[in-house]
Amino acid sequence: MTEFCIVEKSNHIMTVRINRPDKLNALHPPGNAELGEVFDDFAADDDMWVAIITGEGRGFSAGNDLRYQAEGGERVPMPRGFGGLTSRFDMNKPVIAAVNGVAMGGGFEIALACDLIIASDKAKFALPEPKVGLAALAGGLNRLPRQIGPKRALGMILTGRHVSPEEGVELGFVNEVVPHDDLMNAAMRWAEQILACAPLSIRASKDVVYKSLDSASLQDAMEAKYDTVAAMVGSEDFVEGPKAFSEKRPPNWQGK
Repeated sequence: MTEFCIVEKSNHIMTVRINRPDKLNALHPPGNAELGEVFDDFAADDDMWVAIITGEGRGFSAGNDLRYQAEGGERVPMPRGFGGLTSRFDMNKPVIAAVNGVAMGGGFEIALACDLIIASDKAKFALPEPKVGLAALAGGLNRLPRQIGPKRALGMILTGRHVSPEEGVELGFVNEVVPHDDLMNAAMRWAEQILACAPLSIRASKDVVYKSLDSASLQDAMEAKYDTVAAMVGSEDFVEGPKAFSEKRPPNWQGK
C-alpha cells in the first residue's frame, strides 16, 4: 500500500499518480522515498514494460514541499532522488510523464528525468528555485541544457519564468500537447506504441541513446559494448520478431 501516490498495473503498463493534491502534489522526503520504492518495484517487475507518471488534481507537481521543510519535517533518505527518478541512472524501461498541470522546480525535474513528456494544454513548466534562494539541483540544471541546449535552457533557468506546453514543444522538451481531458488517453497511446515493439529492443535502444550522449566521440559510442544489446540479441524475442514478420502476423513478445 502507498500513502503518497496511487499505483495501477495493467497490460504491461504501470501508472503512478502523485497523490498530494491539496499541495499541488509538492513532494516531501517521505513521498520521494515512497516513489523511489515504487519505481524500484517497476524496474524489478518483469511483467511491467512501460510506466506513466502523472498527478492527481490540478497539478503534476509543484516541486519541493517548502513548508514541510521550513517546519522541520522528517528527513528520510531518498537515494533515487526527487520523485524516485531524478537520481536514477539505471532505468532502461521507458517512463512517460503525463503533465496535467503545473510542473515546477522538482516537478519539472521529474518530467525531465522521464523519456517522453506528454503535456495537457493546461500544463506549465518552470525552474523557479533562484526566486527563493535555491537552485534546481535535482537534475534540472544538468538535464535541461542537454535536452534543449544551453542558451535555451538558461533562458528558463536564469529567469525562473513559466513556459507554456506549446513553447515546451518549440524548445524541444515536450513531445506532444493535447487537450486536458485527453491527456491520459494520449499517454496511453504513446505507451501502446512502445508496447508494439520488443521490450528488450526498447531497453537496449534507450540504454544506448543515453550512454552515447555521455561518450567522448561517436566512434566510442558505436564501438562500446552494451549489456542490454547482448541481452536483446540472446533473447527469444530476437528470434520471434523476424519469424513473425516472415509469417505476416503480429509478434508475440515475451520480454525475454
